[in-house]
Amino acid sequence: MRLTILGGGGFRVPLVHRALLDDARRDAPGRVTELVLFDTDSMRARVITSVLTAQADGVPGAPSVRVARDLDEALRGADFVFSAIRVGGTAGRVRDERIALDEGVLGQETVGAGGVLYGLRTLPVALDIARRVAENAPDAWVINFTNPAGMVTEAMASVLGERVIGICDSPVGLVRRAARAAGADPDRVEYDYVGLNHLGWLRSLTLDGRELLPGLLENPEALASFEEGKLFGSAWLRALGALPNEYLHYYYFRRETLSAVRESAQTRGEFLDRQQADFFRRAAAASSPAAAYDLWRRTRLEREETYGADSRAASGGWRRDSCDLEGGGYERVALALMRGVAGDERSRLILDVRNEGTVPELDREAVIETVCEVSAKGARPLPCAPLREDQLGLMFQVKAVERGVIDAAAGRDPRAALRALALHPLVDSPAVAARILERAEV
Repeated sequence: MRLTILGGGGFRVPLVHRALLDDARRDAPGRVTELVLFDTDSMRARVITSVLTAQADGVPGAPSVRVARDLDEALRGADFVFSAIRVGGTAGRVRDERIALDEGVLGQETVGAGGVLYGLRTLPVALDIARRVAENAPDAWVINFTNPAGMVTEAMASVLGERVIGICDSPVGLVRRAARAAGADPDRVEYDYVGLNHLGWLRSLTLDGRELLPGLLENPEALASFEEGKLFGSAWLRALGALPNEYLHYYYFRRETLSAVRESAQTRGEFLDRQQADFFRRAAAASSPAAAYDLWRRTRLEREETYGADSRAASGGWRRDSCDLEGGGYERVALALMRGVAGDERSRLILDVRNEGTVPELDREAVIETVCEVSAKGARPLPCAPLREDQLGLMFQVKAVERGVIDAAAGRDPRAALRALALHPLVDSPAVAARILERAEV
């Protein structure tokens, strides 16, 4: 199969390649034999190609790698397309976060004002990509990594329908950590997870039909053994009766997180902007692919160690567990999705797909994040238990924000951007929203 990665010069592309190499070592049926990279920054694409060359050294059957000259060439003949673009680069993220913080609100790139600004900048490009896929690779499946993943997937689905599926590694990471804390094999548990991207809840965790979640929630020591338990605290988790996605910390503990961000010497965007610029500069001058690869590994470890630092600082400060520093997770979800679709290997994965009645209170075309059954027909959301009022209320409000951003980016409603930003739960004033949009020149 041929896999095309848009944003092929992205720092996390080697994680996808690493998963492809695992398939090559096993000589897995239906594996990817050709990897095509496309990036608007040719230097970054060259550096990542060098890293992949070193990573594949000595692996029999490793997929060939080439860099496409333009988008249409990259898309033609693709069986799967990974969309992992960052419109505006890390400099855009820095600006989004700082504008929001200057107005006293959170600006994380997928949550709050930062997510709205990032979406307004990204959606026009994502819609163009969707149209180009429809023209050049109408039979390809698009797997969307691009943030904000929920609204980007929903916008692209207006062109591609069910052939675009969004993925995120946060839910699968939560399930695996919770299973280990409950003393269960993560590969054997079943689960009920539902929400929107970066806004969802694990509400059931079973092993051989036995419900594990209530016991876990009543065990402070077990909760303190994994990231979400430390983030939210046992008292709040027992009150919720569910395990929230890590990004809900921005909503539930907005005051504490905002304080931690404002006290930090640099935002996450500023850290990544500096780190990525340094990595690509040094890797471009590296003496060999092996040297570039070694630099990438050291840089990736630093990136993982500092992930979620503001939320961890707001919840008492603690270091990430070694098992969570391996990085990625999303690439394993992506490859499992590809195997399911290409080889009809039925599996259950948490994905971003159209609702189709799973949450009856939302319309059928609204993209949600939930447990899906994957097969050659694509990904179908499974029925889930009814949501509580607090869960539904937050989903409704954030979905309205996503829809407003989509309408604004598509040019359907000139007032939609202001409405979307002002109605976000983490933005506390229409006047603040108006000033943010004016400074962002949106």
